[in-house]
Amino acid sequence: MRFGLLGTVTVVTDDDPDGDRPGGIPRGRPGDVPGGRRGHIPGGSPGSAPPTIGSAKVRALLAALLAAPGRAVPLHQLKSALWGDAPPATATASLHNHVARLRRVLHEDGRDGSRLRAAPSGYVLDVADGEFDVWTFLGHHAAARGAHRAADWTAVLHECRAALALWRGDPLSDVPLRSDALRALAAHLTEARLLTLEWRFDAELALGRHQGLAAELAGLAAAHPMRETFHRQLMLALHRTHRQAEALAVYHRLRRTLVEELGVEPDIALRTAYQEILTAPADPKETAAGGAGGTGGAEVTAHSAAEAAPGTDTAAAGTGAQAGAGAGAGAGAGAGAGTGTGAGSPSQLPADTPDFTGRAAELDVLLAALRGGPERRGPRIAVVSGMGGVGKTALAVRAAHLLRAEFPDGRLYADLRGFGAGDARDPADLLARFLGDLGADGQPLPADPDDRAVLWRDALHGRRVLLMLDNAGDAAQVTPLLPGGGDVAVVITSRRALGELPGATRLTLEPLSAGEQRELLVSLCGSRRVAAEPEAAAGVLAACGGLPLALRIAGARMAARPHWPLSALAARLDGPDGARLRALSTGGLAVRDTFAMSYVAMRDSPASADRAAAEAFRTLGLWPGDGLDAPAAAALLGLGSADAADDVLEALVDAHLLQAPRPGRYRFHDLVGEFAAECGRAELTAGQRRSALRRVTVWYAATVASALAVLAPEGHPLPPLDEQPPLPPVGFAGDEDALHWCVRELPAIKAALTVAVANGWSDVAWRTAAGLFGYAQAYWWNGEWTACLEEAMACVTARGDALGLAWMHSRLGVAHGMAERYGPSLTHLLAARSRFEASGDLHGVAAILTNLTALYRSTGEYGLALEHGRRSLALHRSLGAVDRVATVLGNLGDTHLFAGDPVAAEECYREALAAWRARGSLTSISRTLTSLAEAKLARGRPAEAVDALTETLALLDRLGDRATAADVLEVLGRAHLARGDRAAARACWQEALDLARAHRLSAEEAAVLRGLAALDAATT
Repeated sequence: MRFGLLGTVTVVTDDDPDGDRPGGIPRGRPGDVPGGRRGHIPGGSPGSAPPTIGSAKVRALLAALLAAPGRAVPLHQLKSALWGDAPPATATASLHNHVARLRRVLHEDGRDGSRLRAAPSGYVLDVADGEFDVWTFLGHHAAARGAHRAADWTAVLHECRAALALWRGDPLSDVPLRSDALRALAAHLTEARLLTLEWRFDAELALGRHQGLAAELAGLAAAHPMRETFHRQLMLALHRTHRQAEALAVYHRLRRTLVEELGVEPDIALRTAYQEILTAPADPKETAAGGAGGTGGAEVTAHSAAEAAPGTDTAAAGTGAQAGAGAGAGAGAGAGAGTGTGAGSPSQLPADTPDFTGRAAELDVLLAALRGGPERRGPRIAVVSGMGGVGKTALAVRAAHLLRAEFPDGRLYADLRGFGAGDARDPADLLARFLGDLGADGQPLPADPDDRAVLWRDALHGRRVLLMLDNAGDAAQVTPLLPGGGDVAVVITSRRALGELPGATRLTLEPLSAGEQRELLVSLCGSRRVAAEPEAAAGVLAACGGLPLALRIAGARMAARPHWPLSALAARLDGPDGARLRALSTGGLAVRDTFAMSYVAMRDSPASADRAAAEAFRTLGLWPGDGLDAPAAAALLGLGSADAADDVLEALVDAHLLQAPRPGRYRFHDLVGEFAAECGRAELTAGQRRSALRRVTVWYAATVASALAVLAPEGHPLPPLDEQPPLPPVGFAGDEDALHWCVRELPAIKAALTVAVANGWSDVAWRTAAGLFGYAQAYWWNGEWTACLEEAMACVTARGDALGLAWMHSRLGVAHGMAERYGPSLTHLLAARSRFEASGDLHGVAAILTNLTALYRSTGEYGLALEHGRRSLALHRSLGAVDRVATVLGNLGDTHLFAGDPVAAEECYREALAAWRARGSLTSISRTLTSLAEAKLARGRPAEAVDALTETLALLDRLGDRATAADVLEVLGRAHLARGDRAAARACWQEALDLARAHRLSAEEAAVLRGLAALDAATT
């Protein structure tokens, strides 16, 4: 089956070989390739026209599902795609009808194995590799991007032609774009096509194939009057075909449009091309080839700006206003904003950022590290590291300018190009340049790098020099350039920590604080604009994640659009997958490109450790949760141990592609995580992605089961999965350890459950949800467990998983019972008993009988409760389930107590408590002690009740279970009151009231208020 969105919405099924049935996509209709070329849809035969899918709403439904292939699309998004923001009252029923029609188009009936299947929140359409023209296009697009960065123009041309051949017209051209998601998808595909066209023309020009391009480019420039790249390419094509006057006229028309409509000048790449044409020799073939391909597209514009102001960190460069030196400036000289003040006293620092914002504390640390003093003679070295776009160069340049007067013998600068376009600078070449800068030009330099380093250290002796080494790739690149003595300060910026450099002061930059972010946004957009739309401003700040580069791009976009409200930008930043990274791009700056520099350097590194880290990066991008511990990351990555995962993850932390908020815990910055997800989708096959997610969800299911075995050893044994996790689950020392892990990892466990459900892995989904019973014994009140159970129940229902259905009915019965929703509890428990009986699972039947005992006791049906309790006890004993016997005894004790027989109740509790103490189960001990105290109170022995409850509170404190403490304090207050200690009773009840309100425990709150009211009445 094949799906198409690059034109009309089309589909061809495997049993439709000729593509001539309604709803089919033709096999091989020639596709109109933008720019006048023709191509064929893979696997096709030319000559046919694509039939349309009959219903516009079915086309819209298919498009909405293909906007997120393989992922659940919520019902509200599907309704929005079909009806916009105001769906009719009958939308849900109508949507199901359209789903049925689409299934007929797909030749499916919705049973197991269908591509189009129901999910808990909506529907999923499964698409395999090679079946979707958008994925094929984006694969060629990504390959073209990589080849473009590498200036492999033949490969660029090949990939671009293959990508453009897939297009059959405007994307989704026969679908009304009623929803934001579809509008965003169409805009994304259109932009990707235009970028591909730009790269194709760059390649044509670089390869000298400029003949015949002018007409094509003129049409595109007219269609996109503010797209500067097309205009620059048109200028070069005209110039190289001896039409210089027309080329210059193109520039002047564009400049007039930009100035009059936006108030901005053309970007530096366009200005560079204009200057090249003005100053070109008579034969235009003699103009630099870089003007054709080397400055083409958004990527190359960024490179051009960097060459004009070498080493300027993108976070400092803002919109490129500093980069005005023109084509090729600084490529070999390394000069920035400053110029030398004479031989031996060079001043090469890049321009300072006029609106530099925040970083006061970091600046103080850096200045102190670089300044000398009586106790700090000799070289001072400071390393400023951090993720791409965090503002390393901006901070270093600001500090260097503030220290200019303290280094009269020179301020040297070099961009080491450790990350980004161009080859990394060779330390030997830089030594030659620096020696020349300090006036050693007349001396012949030795060829050996070590000998040059000796001369360099000698040249620095006795001088006060500030050396800025920007964008270092690793310590090996920096070490030969370091001074051996003298009053020299060296500031190094790098995306790596450079921990190998001895004696260096290290400053790791984190994203800006909330106050600094707002201050920077105000400086870029104006205080009135920000104050007028506080919610939109907050949305922009959240989307930018505290990165100065992202904020500067956002500010540049708003500055170029003075009539835009901030809410327009906030909406673009809050789009579907990848929307933020697309929106955070302007001119030659792009957040995505900044992250790509770090990633590509690792991916293409000759070092196997770097390549392994890059592979881990794109695989980690598949994980939808907030973070992972090392064992879970090892499962996702397919490694055999947490230690092995730590090694590769720490390499990513060192490269500032990953964060480590605490030892052994790892997470992405939001924007980096979005980029990693893109890399995972682009560079991993569907099978690789699925296998990685399966590994980590199986590991979480196994570890949740491990925690359950510790927290509720008496429970109905959870059937293990057929497959083993890639590494052993976490082992727990006791209740505290297991419960604390569940609390800490709950967001990740929920993410694993959602992944399992989205992939239709019901076996993993229901075991994960069922295993959280151990957690729920302490945290039933927050509703998290019930939500997980309902999500898993929807999955097992959709998949027809009989065993999973029995377990989910059982667990939902327990969850509703804990929350005192007795009607739903009874319904689920009876359904579970029926399924366990049908399957012959006597342990399951016994467990349900125990739960029914508790339920009937809670509803006051003590006869039924005792009947079910006795049947449960007999069945458990016949099965040899010793651990479960203690639970049944506890339930029977509760029933006797409520039925007015505290003596029988106490007997049951004592027997159960002895069993729990033997097992060391703190949760069960605390629960049974509370019940025992109630029996003692009923028998008129409050002092013994106080002793039992005091032990209970100590156990709950160890477990961190404050919600259950509210119930225990209510009982303890009654015990103190029975002893005549009103003050102690009031103190207990007041604390219980605070806890009940904090945890939204209405029944406990009501009981406590009754006690306090009785106390107040007795004292008046």
